[in-house]
Amino acid sequence: MARNTGSSSGSTPASAAAAAAAAASNAKQKRSPGFSLSSNLILDKWKTMIGCVCLAIASYFGYLGYLETRVNTPFDNQKMVVHAGLEQPDRYWGSYRPLNYFGMKTRDPHSLVMGLMWYTPSNLGPGGQGIRHWCDQGDKLDSYGWTHHDGKSFGVQEIQDLPFELKTSFVKYPEGKQYGGDWTARISVRNTTRAWDKSISLIWYVALDERTNGHIKYVSDDKSPEPGVYGETQGLGEFQVRFHAVKGKILHKSYLSTVAPSLGKLKDTLFSHFRAFADKRGNRFIGLPGEIVSQNGLPSSNPEPNFIAIQITAEVDFTLDITYQSTSGFSLGESIPKPPTGRAYQDSLQAKIAQFEQRFEERFQLKKNGHSPEEVKFARNAFSNTLGGIGYFYGSSRVQSVHTKNPVPYWKAPLYTAVPSRSFFPRGFLWDEGFHGLLISAWDVDIELDIICHWFDLLNVEGWIPREQILGVEALAKVPEEFVTQRNSNANPPTFFLTLRKLLTSHRAELSQNGRLATLERLYPRVQAWFNWYNTTQRGELLGTYLWRGRNATTARELNPKSLSSGLDDYPRASHPTDKERHLDLRCWIALAASVMAELSTLLGKDDVKYYETASFLTDNEQMNRMHLAPYSEQYSDWGLHTDQVKLKRPPALAPQQQRHQYQQHQQPEMRRVTGEEPTYQFVDSTFGYVSLFPLLLEQLDHDSPYLTKLLHDLRDPEQLWTNYGLRSLSKRSPLYMKRNTEHDPPYWRGPIWININYLAAKALHHYGKIDGPNAALARQIYAELRDNLVGNIFKQYQRSGYLWEQYDDTTGEGKGCNPFTGWTATVVLLMAEQY
Repeated sequence: MARNTGSSSGSTPASAAAAAAAAASNAKQKRSPGFSLSSNLILDKWKTMIGCVCLAIASYFGYLGYLETRVNTPFDNQKMVVHAGLEQPDRYWGSYRPLNYFGMKTRDPHSLVMGLMWYTPSNLGPGGQGIRHWCDQGDKLDSYGWTHHDGKSFGVQEIQDLPFELKTSFVKYPEGKQYGGDWTARISVRNTTRAWDKSISLIWYVALDERTNGHIKYVSDDKSPEPGVYGETQGLGEFQVRFHAVKGKILHKSYLSTVAPSLGKLKDTLFSHFRAFADKRGNRFIGLPGEIVSQNGLPSSNPEPNFIAIQITAEVDFTLDITYQSTSGFSLGESIPKPPTGRAYQDSLQAKIAQFEQRFEERFQLKKNGHSPEEVKFARNAFSNTLGGIGYFYGSSRVQSVHTKNPVPYWKAPLYTAVPSRSFFPRGFLWDEGFHGLLISAWDVDIELDIICHWFDLLNVEGWIPREQILGVEALAKVPEEFVTQRNSNANPPTFFLTLRKLLTSHRAELSQNGRLATLERLYPRVQAWFNWYNTTQRGELLGTYLWRGRNATTARELNPKSLSSGLDDYPRASHPTDKERHLDLRCWIALAASVMAELSTLLGKDDVKYYETASFLTDNEQMNRMHLAPYSEQYSDWGLHTDQVKLKRPPALAPQQQRHQYQQHQQPEMRRVTGEEPTYQFVDSTFGYVSLFPLLLEQLDHDSPYLTKLLHDLRDPEQLWTNYGLRSLSKRSPLYMKRNTEHDPPYWRGPIWININYLAAKALHHYGKIDGPNAALARQIYAELRDNLVGNIFKQYQRSGYLWEQYDDTTGEGKGCNPFTGWTATVVLLMAEQY
């Protein structure tokens, strides 16, 4: 028993180990399914977590890539310009090269180009000095500009390059031809002094863009009874360019057929091939060597020339007709009509001039309203230069956003646009173009709608349009590198809303005809996106406040950091830029935009409520006064971190032992800004000028407002903005009146008179003068004085200098800046016509 008991209750070490092993085995077998399931779940969770992390990382970098591409992604794949190129044959050929004194091209992205160069042999200097080609103030011409131009079918230009007067003209003959038809151009030269030089060298060239699909060749006098340039391109078919001496004696004729590196190097290419020739009498001439198919002095891999220039040296007086004949679409042996020359051309040109002058009077009624013949001629010239300054460009901008490390190319696109200045700004500028449109739409609504459509084809998916359009090699050659890249955080005044308002009010009946409402329907979502971009990206910290982005808060070079995006460049703002700033002019621009969006929405049957509400809120005078009316001065102004105690001061020169290089010993350190007191947040009301006027300029003040009364008195004060030549940009009492922004930058918007803002002022005064109330009589009085001063001075300066100017001196009235400036300065025509 005892053994039985013992055997059942105890065990040997070996048997215990075996029992434990068996028990463990049994336990493991019992636990195994649960443990396996748990480990699989953990593994699955880890896999899921890792997958989510990878997906998040991929999504993050994908989103960054998406953000990077937004800046150069078009708004959508539908184009605003639905009829382009040959689909509009009446606008296919034109003087669409505003940078050139005289040039022709088509509205084809890769158009062949033609143009004029000239020089006086005795004035030819090193590097091609003396050769006229691109409009350049350095040429110091006495005057040049279109005297007649209708934007479609013809133009006449006068160029005073003493002792010579050149007249260039062209007439298009599109009837019965493919590819936009034919045209004739005429170049006439006469000596206005009967002294100095008796001969001139005229050069007419034909050149292919690097992407032009086609070829050209020169057929010389000894090979054909009709010498000239023969060619064929995809956009033109077959054509012939011929030369006809109408008057005068040709002294020498030569040509160059070669390969030019680009359209931006045509003058350099020509000059590098000049040679000296002698005729049978021993007279020496500078001429061209003929066929030189090489590039950079080496044989070209492409023997086809892309640049042909014909030089004719002649005694003046001299007249040359150049005909362009389209020869496509005719069967062999069929007679091909030729464009007229000689007397026939003169007759057709005179008919065009008469039609233009009659239509100009019908549109603007200057003669009827008592303007003198000289004033009418001046207005025609100013207007013709605006139309003659319309160009056609193709290329891509260089853009950058905060999401792109380096600048990236925009998509390639065409742009049909007017330009501010053929010599200095021969390209499209966003805020200038809205003012150009006020004048162009008064002449031809379809041309203006076409321009608007081209601009809005440049809208990206964010709703942004680059403010400066530098498209093509010729445009790029005129722009300093630092200004080429456009940044998508920076705006520009949305002046197309001025143009749209004028179309909606003055041209409403025309909009209902010829499919123009369909154009506005296509335009609507783009204008809507454009408005939304302004209303969100330029928004300030408080509701109803806005600020221009892009001011440099860290610079020590500038007395007052510029606001280039505002269009007013160096106009004084808060001295220390921050994101808390409130810019009055931008608020007023967005209020105008909301108002126009409301009117456009109503016309097209769209939801207009939110735009009316936004416009009502932003134009509410009580709201505006809280944000922008300085209580002490009772003047409208910006608000921001500011002090008037700033000045430019030159740091001490380095001690001799600190100057590492010999050249430093004669260099002075650049002047730097010194701040005399800590800035505080305040109204910037020590600065009274154009920005202060914006509630008046855009007609957003209540007609019976006491602050309108004060504004009228202040702008009429000669110690503030009033001059005998127009309103100066900055009050004489302002601390920065006529102060340099850096030692290298003279004052720009700190005193001089600008015509675009004066036009808006006259328009607003005219508006308030028609509303019965306490301010009507004063507004009418100031309007009459201001209009007379503006028109009188611009006309006087044109007669004195031969040009319209970028700006005018506020003490003498003399033209300043660049010339000819027939962009917004040409709105003087609307002032003369009182068309607002």
